[in-house]
Amino acid sequence: MSATSATRHVVVIGAGMVAHRFVESLRSRDEAGEWHITVIGDEPHLPYDRVGLSSYFDGKAPADLALDAKHFENDANVEFIRGDKVVKFNKEKRRATTESGRVFEGDEIVLATGSYAARLSLDGYDLKGTFVYRTVDDVADIEAWVKARAAELDRPVRGAVIGGGLLGLEAAGALQGLGVEATVLQSSDRLMSAQLDAGGGEALGRLIEDRGLAVRTKAVTTRIDPDTQGRVRGLEIRDGAYLDSDIVIFTVGVRPRDELARHAVLDLGPRGGVAVDERCHANAPGVWAIGEVASVDGLCVGLVAPGYAMAEVVATQLLGGDATFPGYDLSTKLKLSGVDVASFGDAFGETPGALDVVYADPVAGVYKKLVLSDDAKTLLGGILVGDASSYASLRPLVGGALGGDPVAYLVSVDGLEAPTGELPDAALVCSCNSVTAGTIRESVTEHGCTDVAGVKACTKAGAACGSCVPLVKKLLGAQLALAGISLGSGLCEHFELSRAQLFDAIRVAEVFTFTEIIERFGHGRGCDICKPVIASILSSLGAGHVLGGDRATLQDTNDFVMANIQRDGTYSVVPRIAGGEITPEGLIVIGQVAKDYGLYTKITGGQRIDMFGARLEQLPEIWKRLVDAGFESGQAYGKSLRTVKSCVGSTWCRYGVQDSVGMAVELELRYRGLRAPHKFKLGVSGCARECAEARGKDIGVIATEKGWNMYVGGNGGFTPRHAQLFAEDLDSATLLTYIDRFVMYYIRTADRLQRTAPWFEDLEGGMDALRGVIIDDTLGIAADLDRAMAAHIGNYEDEWRATLDDPEKLKRFASFINAPTTPDPSLAYTSERGQARPATEDERAEGRVLIAGSTLEVRA
Repeated sequence: MSATSATRHVVVIGAGMVAHRFVESLRSRDEAGEWHITVIGDEPHLPYDRVGLSSYFDGKAPADLALDAKHFENDANVEFIRGDKVVKFNKEKRRATTESGRVFEGDEIVLATGSYAARLSLDGYDLKGTFVYRTVDDVADIEAWVKARAAELDRPVRGAVIGGGLLGLEAAGALQGLGVEATVLQSSDRLMSAQLDAGGGEALGRLIEDRGLAVRTKAVTTRIDPDTQGRVRGLEIRDGAYLDSDIVIFTVGVRPRDELARHAVLDLGPRGGVAVDERCHANAPGVWAIGEVASVDGLCVGLVAPGYAMAEVVATQLLGGDATFPGYDLSTKLKLSGVDVASFGDAFGETPGALDVVYADPVAGVYKKLVLSDDAKTLLGGILVGDASSYASLRPLVGGALGGDPVAYLVSVDGLEAPTGELPDAALVCSCNSVTAGTIRESVTEHGCTDVAGVKACTKAGAACGSCVPLVKKLLGAQLALAGISLGSGLCEHFELSRAQLFDAIRVAEVFTFTEIIERFGHGRGCDICKPVIASILSSLGAGHVLGGDRATLQDTNDFVMANIQRDGTYSVVPRIAGGEITPEGLIVIGQVAKDYGLYTKITGGQRIDMFGARLEQLPEIWKRLVDAGFESGQAYGKSLRTVKSCVGSTWCRYGVQDSVGMAVELELRYRGLRAPHKFKLGVSGCARECAEARGKDIGVIATEKGWNMYVGGNGGFTPRHAQLFAEDLDSATLLTYIDRFVMYYIRTADRLQRTAPWFEDLEGGMDALRGVIIDDTLGIAADLDRAMAAHIGNYEDEWRATLDDPEKLKRFASFINAPTTPDPSLAYTSERGQARPATEDERAEGRVLIAGSTLEVRA
């Protein structure tokens, strides 16, 4: 369509995400081509995804972040002026004048100038090395500064992020990715205080520190000091503490860019921004404001979802329709790999009569809260920390009936979903783009969409922050099922390949970095689903240490520090005790370590000794003593081999017919450190009496007079299953070969987080097919499986020993970067049957706990 057919002209001042959405909405619905649109942006780039700004540090160029540019580059009815700032605006004539002197007049003017990042007004706020985190140019400047300082210093670059909200944590994660020792300074008593309550903030603080980021709350910065060259040297905190720093990033909020409105004497909101009514109309004919510069009911909000809603409202008005702004949806989800946080609706329970249902599991690092109406039926809001998997399903239910027991939404067991009913068509699924469940269903029934990518293109659901994609996929699958069509088995929205297909693709292509993998086999920036899966695949393929290269940033919380976080924020230490066999000297070492560090000890069901209560900074010290004594990591934190349980067998037992301990030790040392789709366990019993409970394991071995019987597909857990007989009376060499092949075949073909029992149940052809692959080599892959296992055995390296030998890896084990041996002051212990245990909430609240019978004051 030619531009000459347009009879009306709208000038859009600003070229960010909201302006892009306005243009997209107006052009897609302007069937008559009535409107010509001029968009004026002061940045030299096409409109880009500011929500995904941190992906710049993953190697993304500004062009990679660009939003769909078809209307900005190939549309005759859209004129895009970039890199030319509007400096003057006349509201009566609806005229905009740019810095270069160009003048544009329109029938309508839309102000979409957004906001700017604020800095604290303190000495040194503008020193060299101080930055904000707002634009592509900001993050490019940050990366350049860090690289330059790193080249000059003989130590790691140190950084401070002032502000512990959403953006501050994202910026701290970006600094960490650049190798900076980062500290987050939050003036309030908890991180993300605008979104989280005290319990949620405390849980988030532990998760962030688990990632190796230092956090200081109630830390008000009073000044930033320069070095002799005018660069940042350090900053002072109000309590007198001093933090050395080579870079400072301000993330203390945004302010509306309303200078044009002020000069044009438009009405402003009480906190700035262009005052608009519910139709987003300013107090001048033909003048509108959308996004972060618009003040509705006195509020300017720095979120993209309300801006998109405003863009739709104004586009509808210009096309002759009637629409009003529905109000602010302040739901948020943290975009930091490995840290799951979400807040939605009335998260603080400010509605009169509101009830809180809270679930806290510090062992798993989880805090969840639902806010309900006084009759406990209507969902008002919620907070999810550590596990936000139910966010996409819960948020659309805000304001409606929950439809089930609230506890079922908070407590997940073995991946079982909460009993959610079918969402009504009016339920808002994608708040960023205002897409309802009904719209998604219509994309299938009316527009023929059959995959997530098609639904996103058709409806824009999931095209912004992406947090709603799981729910979109669920709705899509349900609708396709009604039509008799099955949904694809892609790993996530970034990979159309299943986990098994991705495993083979990576193995054959021999690409071993996340960037290479996603560029070759996927798209986008990855997520908390695909990143840990790829980390596991790379480990299974022998790509190196789990914390080597870019693999550290892919790991979940436990793998990130090679320890399991416990309910009080401390960690467990679990050395491998192969087959449960341990010398008296080994017992003494473990006992002495536990005694020296005040650790709670327990014999596990897998014949190991767990030690609980180690602080993050103590882990290297503890492991050095254990490694020096001959112990190694038991991988209790990983999706990998856990234990091989055994009875004493023929060595001691009068009923034993084979050396079950010897076989258990051999199996455990053979498969130690082997990463898999899920954890797996083995058991070896020395006779049919089954004292090692081998048939309750993923792989069970039971001795016979003639050799060994092998069982597969057993599991404990929520739905226990007995393993099934695979082969009888095997000699030891054949047994090892069959187990090798079984384990490798499982690793290559199982789905994400799928235990061996459900994998075996889903295996087409069942036991006969499995025997064909393992014994008869029906797929012709037996030799390949054998080679893969031999490579693992030959390349095995104890993760903790390797970490202790690498100063770079050791840097992540510090509670506070500037005081690496200082304990977390919020931790407290009392005695349990003579041993340390985590303090209860009441004990913490009282500020008094017991450690080995001594009374201590602690800070709650």
